[in-house]
Amino acid sequence: MNQYNNSKYQIRLPIILFIGIAAGILIGATFTDSPPVQNDINSSMQKFKEVLTMIDRNYVDQVDTDELVEEAIENMLTKLDPHSTYISAEDRIRANEDLQGNFEGIGVEFNIFKDTIVVVSPLSGGPSEAVGVMSGDKIIKIDGEDVAGVGFTNRDVQEHLKGPKGTEVNITVKRKGRKEPIEFTIIRDKIPQYSVDASYMIDDEIGYIKVSRFSATTYEEFLASLRELKKQGMKKLVLDLQGNPGGYMNHAINMVDEFLSNSKLIVYTKGKQERFNSKANASRKGEFEEGELIVLVNEGSASASEIVTGALQDNDRALVVGRRTFGKGLVQAPMELNDGSELRLTISRYYTPSGRSIQKPYEDKDEYAHDIVDRYEHGEFFSADSIKFTDSLKYQTAHGRTVYGGGGIMPDYFVPLDTSLTSTYLNKLFTSNSVQEYTFNYVARNKTKLNAMDYKDFYNNFQVTGQMLKDLVEAGKANGVKPNYNDLEKSKDLFKLHVKAQIARQIWNNKGFYPIYNQTNEILEHAVKLFDEAGNLERAKF
Repeated sequence: MNQYNNSKYQIRLPIILFIGIAAGILIGATFTDSPPVQNDINSSMQKFKEVLTMIDRNYVDQVDTDELVEEAIENMLTKLDPHSTYISAEDRIRANEDLQGNFEGIGVEFNIFKDTIVVVSPLSGGPSEAVGVMSGDKIIKIDGEDVAGVGFTNRDVQEHLKGPKGTEVNITVKRKGRKEPIEFTIIRDKIPQYSVDASYMIDDEIGYIKVSRFSATTYEEFLASLRELKKQGMKKLVLDLQGNPGGYMNHAINMVDEFLSNSKLIVYTKGKQERFNSKANASRKGEFEEGELIVLVNEGSASASEIVTGALQDNDRALVVGRRTFGKGLVQAPMELNDGSELRLTISRYYTPSGRSIQKPYEDKDEYAHDIVDRYEHGEFFSADSIKFTDSLKYQTAHGRTVYGGGGIMPDYFVPLDTSLTSTYLNKLFTSNSVQEYTFNYVARNKTKLNAMDYKDFYNNFQVTGQMLKDLVEAGKANGVKPNYNDLEKSKDLFKLHVKAQIARQIWNNKGFYPIYNQTNEILEHAVKLFDEAGNLERAKF
């Protein structure tokens, strides 16, 4: 859970949001050694230096040469693939945080309601909890600076509250029932970020693990979840990689190794230089080498997610269910520059065990950027028949099933997008923070009653009433969202489910949220009916 974002559990937004998945996620290792610089490169560098010197000395206006160099580097990379990127020294720390598995800060989950920073929850064991910060506290000052009613954004809050471990930050809060503000001095510390969003038993035999990205802690989180589910009697597993944009390649490989036996090939890479060529095979006894396995994917599953999916599909180890994946088969290595900035350069392509590259074409950068929208508009999300593969890119799995390269991984079982699980009005209530604000206030008013319930009782018996939906509409109106009663009536059950899921999240965190929210997960609903096919996978002749 990213503690410094507004709730990431938004209602399904338009498909356009998936464009962001193309942002070049890091997979690979850091390479600091470089081959000798060739003469033609020296010549080009000399030419660039001459031009920059002439501009600096002779141009009529004052120029910032550092800015010119930054822009030149960025423009240079646009001539390469879409995933080779340059990250300035200023942006590098922020860009790496999601993959490091932790950041340094005060340890609160917050939201911004009506231009006021509200503590949704101090994180268990974190520095804010230790000094007595409580859920519902409104932060009105940070280090003496007024932050309420001044238009603070999420990024502003992050910049003020994050900081190196061991440094101090002073906050002033208003607390319900207290007339005078309360001041806290908080010593920043390392705050973990989790990439395994949820793991739980769907029934007595089927376990479920949701992995949101492949960060520096993903494999350890995944392995702990897998072992815990086995203790609870898990015989079958659903691995949910929907919307997972990728991350560290080694964590994807380690995950696959828990499922494959007998030194089976997981992935291999090929680059211009031999040192970037590699091959990974299963190397140890895995925790779940036997037992039915289903992997869930969609158009937002990319990069390291596709390594996992491709390896399990090509080895006939798992049934893949969902929609065609994003199609990113390029490996980036982070290369630190002298000023602290970073070049994430594509150094190789990766290939699944059958030999297929799933990287989609990128010669036309505009077409590449709009690929997900184009898929939606051409009907691919609703019918597998609209997807065309080239016969020259046909490959065979270990037991002879046909799979294709050249543009994402096609699932074994296609599940169309269910548009009944979307609502324009509900989207607006989420994006205006109205759902989050309403459910936060509801929990604050009813915390004693909710805390007295166990989760099973809440899951089975708690009902979102008509009055609660009316109150949600009023919260939306206060945030500038015009009511759409027709949409509300048509999708009433969907509204109720999301409100209930958000309430559960505040009491039981992700363990409470996902079993309810996943009732909108049409791919999961379809997958749990396919375990007979998953069990017969190695014997079936497709």
